[in-house]
Amino acid sequence: MTDPLLNAASDYYELFSEVSGADAEAWARARAFGDEVLPEINDYWQRAEYPLDLVRRAGELDLFTDGLDVPGHAKLSPLGAGLVNMELSRIDGSISTALAVQGGLALRCVVLYGSDEQRERWTEPLATGEVLGAFALTEPDHGSDSVSLATTAVRDGDSWILNGEKRWIGNGASGGITVVWARRSDTGEVGGFIVQQDTPGYEAEVIEDKAAMRAIHQAAITFRDVRVPDSARLPGATSFKDTAAVLSATRVGVAWSALGHALACYQEALEHAKTRVQFGRPLAKSQIIQQRLANMSMQITTMQLHCRRLAELESAGKLDATQASMAKVNNTRLARAIAADARDMLGGNGILLTRDVIRHMVDIEAIHTYEGTDTMQSLIVGRQLTGMGAFV
Repeated sequence: MTDPLLNAASDYYELFSEVSGADAEAWARARAFGDEVLPEINDYWQRAEYPLDLVRRAGELDLFTDGLDVPGHAKLSPLGAGLVNMELSRIDGSISTALAVQGGLALRCVVLYGSDEQRERWTEPLATGEVLGAFALTEPDHGSDSVSLATTAVRDGDSWILNGEKRWIGNGASGGITVVWARRSDTGEVGGFIVQQDTPGYEAEVIEDKAAMRAIHQAAITFRDVRVPDSARLPGATSFKDTAAVLSATRVGVAWSALGHALACYQEALEHAKTRVQFGRPLAKSQIIQQRLANMSMQITTMQLHCRRLAELESAGKLDATQASMAKVNNTRLARAIAADARDMLGGNGILLTRDVIRHMVDIEAIHTYEGTDTMQSLIVGRQLTGMGAFV
């Protein structure tokens, strides 16, 4: 399938020109979804409101499965899942983050680590968006140092009692379920628990005053003697290695997301350069503008090559977590540079929400940090290269 939005201007090496089957169909649905989102998203973003109707619409369009094998839903290849992520990010960062949380994190935990009963109960509602899912790992004092999390799960007969705090939890205050990662009293290892958000002792407050990702709510959560049955424990999640496996998968998604944001900024800058007349001629006739556009195209091509190669490695079962880290760092760095260049090229118009670039520019700041900061991911790659850790 040749996508009209990814022609010689924005897919210079035609890396995605032969996508077909279920992957192409999902990509097309994601692209069409943009026609529904774009007329509304700036208003939601400006008001810092979470458009739950649009999130659930994404579920209706079967855009939440993130390449997972979910009965009754299209099975996408890693390339197809990446293109859906890219496309939703090209539309809006808050919407693509909802996909990452709902499918990439919450649904992935249930599918990979849940019991038969848990998968039977929660997989379909999460896949369709009927139930919103959250992934609670980050804590106020443990972000990059998440392996040292302080939230506890103490066994009490046939139940577990959870105490602690979490922060920056997407969908954490949306009325659904939260996959909570806590240190177990019996093993000392990290385990996962499915907690319904109306459980007594679960207190969630939407984080306000964000300057990025304003159209999705993240929560600060406090667990005060939250009692859940043992049937809420994810039996397949027995250590932090299981948590890290989920994060590695979604780290690839961040690389794709950065590509989507960069494409949106680049396409807006290209259109502006071709239509904006200054000194009696289009900006695109200026040598410096053509040089800047060519440089942006080269940067995007580099990002696309990283994403395409990761999809190939994942399909072959050969993807290493450090490779995902490299792609995440590379693509978010380049996305920041492209967004800044696009905003500058648009002049004063570049700060208007109606031109979209500024929204993407500040949302890129969020993805540059989440799923592991630039520094942490660089150190992961550095440890692989040198054989020596330098985290402290």
